[in-house]
Amino acid sequence: MSILMSLLITVLVIGLVLYLVRMLPLDSQIKNVVQIIVIVIGIISLLRYLAVF
Repeated sequence: MSILMSLLITVLVIGLVLYLVRMLPLDSQIKNVVQIIVIVIGIISLLRYLAVF
């Protein structure tokens, strides 16, 4: 149950950060780079919760 809650919280935080990045008044290329970085960090953290790393 703890792993499920951690996964859910991680997905919600990733979604919130991606939403906030889209709201920033930045150049579209910078937004894309930041979104990719957030997604990669999110995938790595999800894989850590699943004990892949």
